[in-house]
Amino acid sequence: MPYYFPHQFGSTISTLLVFLFQVIGRMLLRIIRKKRMDIKLKERFFKQNGGLLLQQMLNSYDDSVIDRCKLFSSKELDKATNHFNVNRILGQGGQGTVYKGMLEDGRIMAVKKSKLAVDDEELLKLEEFINEIVILSQINHRNVVKLLGCCLETEVPLLHLHDHHRNEEFPLTWEIRLRIATEVAGALSYLHSAASSPIYHRDIKSTNILLDERYRAKVADFGTSKFIAMDQTHVTTKIQGTFGYLEPEYHQSSQLTDKSDVYSFGVVLVELLTGKKPIFSTGNTSQENVSLAAFFVHSMRKNHMYDILDDQVVKLVKKNQIMAFANLAERCLDLNGKKRPTMEEVTMELNGIRGS
Repeated sequence: MPYYFPHQFGSTISTLLVFLFQVIGRMLLRIIRKKRMDIKLKERFFKQNGGLLLQQMLNSYDDSVIDRCKLFSSKELDKATNHFNVNRILGQGGQGTVYKGMLEDGRIMAVKKSKLAVDDEELLKLEEFINEIVILSQINHRNVVKLLGCCLETEVPLLHLHDHHRNEEFPLTWEIRLRIATEVAGALSYLHSAASSPIYHRDIKSTNILLDERYRAKVADFGTSKFIAMDQTHVTTKIQGTFGYLEPEYHQSSQLTDKSDVYSFGVVLVELLTGKKPIFSTGNTSQENVSLAAFFVHSMRKNHMYDILDDQVVKLVKKNQIMAFANLAERCLDLNGKKRPTMEEVTMELNGIRGS
């Protein structure tokens, strides 16, 4: 018959309880320390990324501007993108990776995450970069993608958020092509001459033109955009842009002007006319890849323009519209920037073509 010793049993229980409390206490202490470290790290990144400066600058504007540039927490973005899941990647480029996300209110957005860490050179440019975000938050144009806000709590300097809608391929009728061209031209005209400070986009290309649910054009990706003083006509800067869209003058002189955007837009016009990529193969074995802009201008001067047009354009579009559109594209691609039209003039001509 077994015997029990109550005092020994109680002592064992007490020892186990003390041990459990110690383990739980250590775990809680680690959790508290980690949370404190996370908070301190977020505060350091916030200051490092210009958060205090951004808040100060935003406070100098009215409430509507502050509402248009919300400071998101890293937790919000992590949840919106499902922890930056690779399956959410919409695209990747020189400035970073773009993820598809969803806010708690159901809004679909794109989250642009920079892949460049802050170094000494970037820190020197931080004030200018924060200023660009504030100015972009003031832009309210129906054909410019909407900036929702940014996050400064991570080691990556900034995360841009903007409305994201459909961007899948679909049959581009001439009416849609012409409307897209007109809307983008209007947006660029606004940026060049109607914004609070003139803005040169610096990377106009077809993949930076998004379409909303009504197939309305939205100019996107202001990662390399430049803000110009009202009394300036150009700015000397590091060459940035996309091969095939880059203005030759800018490439040679490093002088960025409003006509640099006009040239890039001219390439987009030719894409809409021909359905070809900015760098394409002619099928000629002696010419593997050629510049669409240069090939188009050469074809215009040799009266061979119809040979490179999209078949749908040739079959369905009135000849006078085709020629007016092509002549405008050629003028936008003039190697002499001073001879190119302004975006305001381009917009007026496109509206005229739509009405013809």
